[in-house]
This record gives sequence, C-alpha cells and structure tokens, in this order.
Amino acid sequence: MIFKPWLDEMAMVCGVFMKKQAHILLAATAVFYSGFTFACASCGCSLSSDWESQGLSSGRGLRFDLRYDYLNQNQVRSGTGTVANWPVAGHEQETYTKNDYVTAGIDYSWNDTWGISVQLPYIDRSHGTNGFAYDGTDAGTSHSSSLGDIKVMGRYAGFSADHSVGFQFGLKLPTGSYTENFSGGPIAGNPLDRGLQPGTGTTDAILGVYKFASISQNWDYFSQATAQIPLNSQADYKPGQAINVNLGYRFLGLENITPQIQINARVSAKDSGLNASPDDSGGQTVYLSPGLTFPLTEKIKGYTFIQVPIYQNLNGYQLAPTSTASIGLRAGF
Repeated sequence: MIFKPWLDEMAMVCGVFMKKQAHILLAATAVFYSGFTFACASCGCSLSSDWESQGLSSGRGLRFDLRYDYLNQNQVRSGTGTVANWPVAGHEQETYTKNDYVTAGIDYSWNDTWGISVQLPYIDRSHGTNGFAYDGTDAGTSHSSSLGDIKVMGRYAGFSADHSVGFQFGLKLPTGSYTENFSGGPIAGNPLDRGLQPGTGTTDAILGVYKFASISQNWDYFSQATAQIPLNSQADYKPGQAINVNLGYRFLGLENITPQIQINARVSAKDSGLNASPDDSGGQTVYLSPGLTFPLTEKIKGYTFIQVPIYQNLNGYQLAPTSTASIGLRAGF
C-alpha cells in the first residue's frame, strides 16, 4: 500500500511533534494576541500552499507561484451553529457569496538571510442578499471581477545558523476597488457592502514569525503566526485586526508525491465605521487542510489542498463555506 510508510510513522511523529514544537506556536501567538480584541470573518483562513512558495525556505533564488482558490459561502452561521430560520430582525438575510481567487506570487531570496515576496490577487465574486426587509424590497445581487489588494512582504532569517527561524514584515496595499455597486434586484446601483468589495481601501501592516525544520528522516514541519493591522480607515470603513496561525507538516518518504496536512486558525476583530456591519462580522475559525505536492517537471511542482472547518464561532449572522479548494503551480530557479 503506497501510503503505508506515511501511516506507520504518523502516531510516532505526532507525539514528538506536538510536545517539542507546540511552544513555538504558543509563543508566536502571544506576541500578537496581547492588546487586540479579536473576532473573525467567515470567508476562509490562511493556507500555506508550500514551504518554499510562502518564503519558508532558506534557499536562494527566484520562485513563482500561481494558485487558484474556490470558496462558496452558502451556509448561514451564528456562534458555533448553523441558522435554519430566516429572516432574523435587525440582520441582513444574505443568501450566497461565491469567490474565485487567482493569486500570482513572486518570491526572491538574494541570500540565505533576506528575501522579498509580492502577491497579486485577482478576485471574481458573486453575491446575493434578500436584505433586511421581510418583503424583499431591498434584495440585490452583485458580481465583480478585478484586482484585489496587493501584498508586499520582506523577511529576515538570520536568527539561527540554519536560517530556519524568520521574521516577516510588509504591507497590504489599497489596490483593490471599494466602490462596486449592486447590479441586480431592487437595490441595483446602490453601493455593495464594504466587506464584499475586492479591496478594503486601507493600508495594513503585516508582521509575522515562522519556524520550519526536520522532525525525522521523513518528516518536516513549519509553524507560523501572522498579524494584519489596518493603519487607517477609508470612506467610513475599517476592517478588523486579524491574526493567522498555521501549523503544518509533510511526509517525505514517498517518491513522487509529498502528503501534507495543516491546521489553519484565524481570529479577527469586528469591522468598524459607519459603512461596516460590526454586529455581523468577527469570530474565530479553525480549518484542517490536507493536501499533496507533486512534481510536474524538474523545476515545476503542482499542489492541491482542501480546507474543512473543524471549528467556527462567528458573531451575529454570517455566510460561511463548508469547504475550500486550492490548486496551484510553483516554479523555482
């Protein structure tokens, strides 16, 4: 059986991994957690598509990453459960939000210590709502396809001799539109909710720490914590501060494929401002994300992941996905 070596080592590695490395995540989380009031948006969590494509590598050179993510928010949730009865007075009755993301990433390390990466997202999003009114007079639909907010990140990995511990820093830039309108229904022409716009309109600071290393001959792991902090507001809207914590490991004992599994947790504050919906934003989510990496050529690898929520605690009433799918290509030179 092809996966037998992987399964045979799983129990042993999990025990060693959790005891030896859990303190790294706890320390990283503590750095960013103090001083924030956190909650979470329901639109998915951070997924590290590969150690190297996210800059978690000590190798020099140029790397390209092209990734597609599909996220269908078609389940209304409140707190830790689903909502069966609509409408609820004082809350918008959203029906669906379908998201297609294509993200191009460029990463360059000019030595073993310093590197930079740029992520350019293109977002195709459709949305439907029955509004707040019981008679549907404020129902509407929308569809937008445009560039989202670009992220520019630097990193420093000179804390250890093997360059396995690093610090990330950068900005999310206000390159995405925040002025899209509803295109269908009675409210066609009215501004689309700010939380559904391709961009937030704000410049956000991004700070993070990570560590990756080998556990045994066949197992590697990484841990990562990243905080995103809006530095301003735009047109009476400010997204909530957020933290992502990722924990993952991969099995290297197979010839042609590399199984991976991750836990991706996200916590973010409620949105604020006159054009925000603070009562229906914020919460906490945790995803389990199994995936595979496989070679296509000598320099190009493919990867695929699926994210499944294992814990969701959302403020108010929000649309959430039942799963998220990701596929991508990575090339290194």
